[in-house]
Amino acid sequence: MAQLTRRRLLGAAAALPLATPALAAYPNQAVRVIVPWNAGGLADVVIRAMAPAMSARLGQAVVIENRPGANGAVGTQAVARAAPDGHTLILANAETHAINPLIYPRLPYDPVADFMPVTLFARGPFVLLTRPGFGTADLDAFLARVRADPGRVSFGSWGIGSTSHLAMEALAKRAGLRMLHVPYTGAAPASTALIAGQIDAMFLNAGPAEAVARDGKVRILGVGAPARIPLLPDTPTLAELGMPVNAGNWFGLLGSARMPAAAAERLAAVAAEGVEDPAVREVFRAQAALPVTTSPDAMRSFIAENRASWAEVLRDLNIRLE
Repeated sequence: MAQLTRRRLLGAAAALPLATPALAAYPNQAVRVIVPWNAGGLADVVIRAMAPAMSARLGQAVVIENRPGANGAVGTQAVARAAPDGHTLILANAETHAINPLIYPRLPYDPVADFMPVTLFARGPFVLLTRPGFGTADLDAFLARVRADPGRVSFGSWGIGSTSHLAMEALAKRAGLRMLHVPYTGAAPASTALIAGQIDAMFLNAGPAEAVARDGKVRILGVGAPARIPLLPDTPTLAELGMPVNAGNWFGLLGSARMPAAAAERLAAVAAEGVEDPAVREVFRAQAALPVTTSPDAMRSFIAENRASWAEVLRDLNIRLE
């Protein structure tokens, strides 16, 4: 994945008013970022951390609007239909632009034709959690418990076809498990249900998971990443435990199709500066989010590659929705 240096991005941003006089007034109003998930999840937390830093650099307010529903499709469709002036953006992730097009045959937006890529800005690994009192000290004990009670141990996710859902399905397939899926409308309500003991397990972003595990409200069994992460240095990866399941998500910004390419480039430059802001870095660190910035073209390539990768996973799991 091509990654722009800060110097190149700053240079590109400085040159835009000269190369494109019509962009001199951009943005001329608040920039609205639609988060297609409930408030409180990792996507919401990281973009709210980014908003003040981006606003200071754009000279206009960056307003966050939560519009959840249909595995991210409701908010994403709203941006696809928005005016193509760069003032309405979607906080995209694997669900909205890689997975949904593969599992929903009547998706109300085209993930390629309806959008202008702007930039990635973060990636984050998942961890496998169990509820308090579930009585399993490690992954082996968890697997044994599920095998002993097939179809009765429940797991939550933030929607059918979400990355959290598919991560558990991948683990179940690899380990030969049968579990009961309970979908929620977002990561926050799903994790709340886990803490309350209403479901038995789930995959959750590592940052929020570490916060509740620290208080003894849940137990973390393993990290779904290729290597251990700094926030949980003593927690083994699932691969170390004999179950090599990679689980995580990415977060990026896109505008509606036909938005000015120069506006996308400027926003990419602003986001690249924003992730270097000390306050943003601290939030990312606490959330186990890895800052990642790209050019619009590199983001377009990344999404295409990610969709192809998920297509292989979904074929293997045989998941498709009507």
